[in-house]
Amino acid sequence: MRKSVDAYLTEVYNTYVYQPHEARAPPPALRRRHRDGDPMTATRRGGTARRRPAVPRLTAALAACLLAAGCAAAAAPRAGADPTQASISGTGPITFATGKLDTGYLPGLVRQWNAAHPRQRVTVIYLPDDSDEQHAQLAANLQARSSVYDVMSLDVVWTAEFAANGWISPVSPRNVPLGDFLRPAVETATYDGKLWAVPFISNAGLLYYRKDLIAVPPVTWAQLARDAQSIAPRHDLAGYAGQFAAYEGLTVNFAEAVQSAGGSILSADGSRAALNTPQAASALNFLVKGFRQGWIPQAALGYDEAASEQAFESGHLLFLRNWPSIYADISQPGPGKEVAGKVGVATLPGPHSPGSSSLGGSNLAVSAFSRHQATALAFIRFLTSLSSERQVLIDSAQPPVWTQLYGDRTLIRRFPYLPVLKKAILSAQPRPKTTDYTQLSLAISSAVHRALARQVPVPQTLAGLSRELNQIVRSG
Repeated sequence: MRKSVDAYLTEVYNTYVYQPHEARAPPPALRRRHRDGDPMTATRRGGTARRRPAVPRLTAALAACLLAAGCAAAAAPRAGADPTQASISGTGPITFATGKLDTGYLPGLVRQWNAAHPRQRVTVIYLPDDSDEQHAQLAANLQARSSVYDVMSLDVVWTAEFAANGWISPVSPRNVPLGDFLRPAVETATYDGKLWAVPFISNAGLLYYRKDLIAVPPVTWAQLARDAQSIAPRHDLAGYAGQFAAYEGLTVNFAEAVQSAGGSILSADGSRAALNTPQAASALNFLVKGFRQGWIPQAALGYDEAASEQAFESGHLLFLRNWPSIYADISQPGPGKEVAGKVGVATLPGPHSPGSSSLGGSNLAVSAFSRHQATALAFIRFLTSLSSERQVLIDSAQPPVWTQLYGDRTLIRRFPYLPVLKKAILSAQPRPKTTDYTQLSLAISSAVHRALARQVPVPQTLAGLSRELNQIVRSG
């Protein structure tokens, strides 16, 4: 019965469930929709994903109907029970739900686990590439209290929502070597004072530049604007670009500007918007001014991660903000790759000193409805071990959460950006912790995009966005 319920829930959301034996690749129909994170998280190439308009969540009526019919009862704790206490010591076969992007490391690690644990084998369930479809598929099953997923790879921005809804089980800090992990990565796995997941992949935005044209990368916004206006035109280049299309990538870019200026999108406790400040105004004005003065090209209003990468690697940009996963692509010679051997990497600039990136990446969580939570946690500890994290980096260029790997000379020779990335992650900040991050991000990206297109002035943009965010926070 459980299998049919999961198939039905999937059909409701028009998403795709794939349950191969161990870790075979999904069929060709499951295509890469775009290249980005991660984070992001799919395990995204940066921690952000281009989001479709929000997918409606499973209605209470539908969930109640399914439960009343007994469809999910066998797969969940009894009504009224604390789901985090269900089968906490259970062992046995488990599933691992994750996006397909950048998981070339996974088949080998799963085979290694299964060979050592024949009675606790792992079957990988590949989720759709699209971030919203992943979220919808996970939420639909969890709202029905289904146990089809045991371990889940979650975008770092989903921790608060999944924890607040009781969909994942808390993790004892004693079971994880948190002191060996990058501190900001650990923060993304916490909510309301508890650890709800285990950090797996971390990430931060970097500034790519043409080192054949720039001797010293800019540290401040003024230096970035100066070089973009003076050096780029001499070489028939556009100055600077990030991800400025109206999607999650723009939310990330805007958040980075705001926090680099010393501000924040929400208050420290997440209870209200914090955008009616000089810091937020300075951040948005900086980006708007870049478009108005022309050192950020108008075409960048349509750039996501892949489009902006293509503009840089084809030799049309002097500076680019993007994730570290593109380094190998743009640095290797090939057709249309005009910057091979000419790429430098630095941390993002800020108003008066180095800026601050948004944290990307993914965390691993145990479903509150898993029947084999002990095995699930053991598998998470295996995937996040030092040796596994090293392999993940080598096979898929996914940034690890183990601090010591960033100082490994062998790895640095292969991934020269690691020391810079470590600095970027340590100075990075999590995106707003809220139980309705998807709606928050949609509101931010829509409003900021209109401001960058000079359709709405900066003061009105921030005032209107503050009102909208306050409504989202209150309703969440």
